[in-house]
Amino acid sequence: MFQPGAELDRFVNGRSDIGAVVTFTGIVRSDPTDPLVAMTLEHHQELAEAEVVGIVAEAVVRFQLRDALVIHRFGRMLPGEPIMQVITVAPHRQAAFDGASFLMDYLKTGAPFWKKEETASGSRWVEAKLDDDAARDRWAF
Repeated sequence: MFQPGAELDRFVNGRSDIGAVVTFTGIVRSDPTDPLVAMTLEHHQELAEAEVVGIVAEAVVRFQLRDALVIHRFGRMLPGEPIMQVITVAPHRQAAFDGASFLMDYLKTGAPFWKKEETASGSRWVEAKLDDDAARDRWAF
């Protein structure tokens, strides 16, 4: 597990070349109608790492970011724990926001991760959502 505040502090500490920082932290959530026991994220390590490094590099160039960071956990996680964090830094806020949105939309739809939810009623693989695809499509990957 990681500490989102500590990661943010570490990433921006000592920076004077930025005017904006955007951070997003995804948290394991539970549905009150079918409470989540745990969530497991599976991945192919080498492929996932290469994909994330590539999309971060693309975001830095595309949005003229000073830098970006993606932290993504794998394995079994409990409700309330952080799953992932995206941090973007830029001279101005719009670039930082756009870069963070771009990265989050990619991670949600294009990254090679597979999510399985365990509830009291059983376990199921999480399917892609049309809303997530629509958000991704605005960037024309």
